[in-house]
Amino acid sequence: MGRRVRYDGGAKPVGDTVVGRWRDEGRVVVFCPEVSGGLPVPRPAAEIVGGDGGDVLDGVARVLTASGEDVSRQFVRGARLALDAAREAGVRVALLKESSPSCGSLRVHDGRFAGTRVPGHGVTTALLRRAGVRVFGEDRVAEAAACLRQLEHSGSA
Repeated sequence: MGRRVRYDGGAKPVGDTVVGRWRDEGRVVVFCPEVSGGLPVPRPAAEIVGGDGGDVLDGVARVLTASGEDVSRQFVRGARLALDAAREAGVRVALLKESSPSCGSLRVHDGRFAGTRVPGHGVTTALLRRAGVRVFGEDRVAEAAACLRQLEHSGSA
């Protein structure tokens, strides 16, 4: 959403008109689980080792930095806080940052810090999905909008 919360201190705003309309309508909850979980900006890049976000939640995979620091606890804490914020706001559809170890919805980095992405999802995505929130990457705004329209039409949103 344009906030400087990326691991490298940068921002990756979504310039889609639908997202702008959602923001104008007060429908956007801006939240960074990594920062909320206690990680600084900037911070060392982190990747999931041994699985994906669901495996981190289940305790069978970890989120590590390239130097080997285990930051799983911060990622899980941030995911739980994101779920709390989503529940408080009545969120049914989330648009998150693709490939992130927190927010990836289709792919994450493979844990070798070589820039390779593999199918999977981040820790926050896994927790939100377990709670029934439909999660989309920022490159899938049209799909998220269609899902939201369907939920609203069916009375589920």
